[in-house]
Amino acid sequence: MSSNTDSTRSAAEDTAAVPLDLLLGDAATGMLRRMNPGGSGLRLAAALAARPRLVAERGGQLAGELARIAVGRSQVEPSRRDRRFTDPGWAGNPLLRRTMQAYLAGAESMAGVVAEAGLDDADAERVGFVLTNLIDALSPSNNPLLNPAAVKAAVDTGGGSAVAGLRHFLADMAVSPRVPSMVEPDAFEVGVDLAVTPGSVILRTPVFELIQYRPVTATVRQVPLLIVPPVINKYYVMDLAPDRSMVEYLVGTGLQVFMISWRNPDARHAKWDLDTYGQAILDAMDATEQITGSQQTALAGTCSGGIIAAMVAAHLAHTGQQDRIAALTFLVTVLDQAHAGLASAVIDKRTAQVAAAASQARGYLDGRSLAEVFAWLRPNDLIWNYWVNNYLLGKKPPPFDILFWNADTTRMTAGLHRDFLQLGAANALVSPGTATMLGSPVDLSAVDRDSYIVAGITDHICPWQSCYRTTQLLGGQPRFVLSTSGHIAAMVNPPGNEKARYQLAEECPEDPKKWLRQAETRHGTWWPDHASWLAERCGEEQAAPAELGGHGMLPISDAPGTYVYDR
Repeated sequence: MSSNTDSTRSAAEDTAAVPLDLLLGDAATGMLRRMNPGGSGLRLAAALAARPRLVAERGGQLAGELARIAVGRSQVEPSRRDRRFTDPGWAGNPLLRRTMQAYLAGAESMAGVVAEAGLDDADAERVGFVLTNLIDALSPSNNPLLNPAAVKAAVDTGGGSAVAGLRHFLADMAVSPRVPSMVEPDAFEVGVDLAVTPGSVILRTPVFELIQYRPVTATVRQVPLLIVPPVINKYYVMDLAPDRSMVEYLVGTGLQVFMISWRNPDARHAKWDLDTYGQAILDAMDATEQITGSQQTALAGTCSGGIIAAMVAAHLAHTGQQDRIAALTFLVTVLDQAHAGLASAVIDKRTAQVAAAASQARGYLDGRSLAEVFAWLRPNDLIWNYWVNNYLLGKKPPPFDILFWNADTTRMTAGLHRDFLQLGAANALVSPGTATMLGSPVDLSAVDRDSYIVAGITDHICPWQSCYRTTQLLGGQPRFVLSTSGHIAAMVNPPGNEKARYQLAEECPEDPKKWLRQAETRHGTWWPDHASWLAERCGEEQAAPAELGGHGMLPISDAPGTYVYDR
């Protein structure tokens, strides 16, 4: 496999998730709004007008560099991590080399002006997003007449690559989300290549299916583990593929693992809200405890699923039922929305209202709209890389399981969309009683269960510092793990990757920087550490059940169930 593909896959792993708690507003209101800097652009113009020396200095520096480029004396080179200009033609052809250098110099100058303009964090993030997309779009590597690999492909194929590229372009633009395809729709098959850990659906409700996985060990822990996946995209990111499945790994350690598979809702389900999904988690806990005979459940939530799980834990604490929870796990989950990245700069109360009205009119938020937003978050990796591959070179994108999962989008009900927007706009989970779950005021500090919290150090969607804040919001003893990867790679982190690392400290001080200074780096994946942590909290070992279900609950169908196939 080429290094270019490796780089693309790494970037895709870091950005393929769907963090509904951060970017739902822009998904509902559309990309045109996202690309418009609005008041942030006006404030940038005012800031630059007040700093004429800055503009003059940067302009002079750029003019000098362009002069050196013109006479062939410039030292401007692309970063080693920039895969756009690896073709030898960029360095070997004098015209292309100068074109590349002029582009890089101009991009650096523009970014420097914005960085030194003195904007506040919100305006800087908003303007930075628009500027990044503009700069990336203007790259000469995206131009079919300048890209040497595209020109060579057209010559070698007698124009066949250009014809194939046009065909790919028309196919992609014909349907949402109208971005270059990152994976072929038939590259994998759920239940055959993906989501294949053996198990059975043992409960089906209008909202979810509950999957019980078949034990593979002679003994299992008494207390079951219930995984709450995100509420958009399918659950099987947690059961991706053989040897890449967290479910498969945890089952192999002797845990009794159950998984919620959410229904793909439509306009009929517009009123489903946070309470609906919170009650679904309680229903799933009832079933796992009935089947296993346990009075407790270990609860694990991922991203938006983690937000709902935390609110359910607060509800159980308020109603005197917290003993039902043996332990809590939160994977790439942000409960404190303050300084949560780009979304904190764009989601305000007005945006929340406009976005909620948009989804209310349809009855749901279309997951394809959200996929488009995420693609434009990392345009070089998730837009222009595939623009070149699919359209300029006329190739099909390589198969990759995470990207297939990412393209397998689902809808979010209008009621849940509204509630998530309100949570984010008010940062409601930080202040006790600001939010409610099933009639109970949410006070996360009342949740005294031990928690295992995972974040990715390169996660640009759920910044690790924001995930770390959960250690200060909950009671109980937290254990914070920082994976040296991004949003999805932090979870899909199986043993065997020699480059995998994670950081861990025994104490969780208030300041994440202090935690980082104290943390030790460990080789490999955090999965074994998490499994050991769970084992300590999931009771004694007992004989594994011979059959799935039990105590009046019978298997309904084999895993992965039926809801996972809903379109």
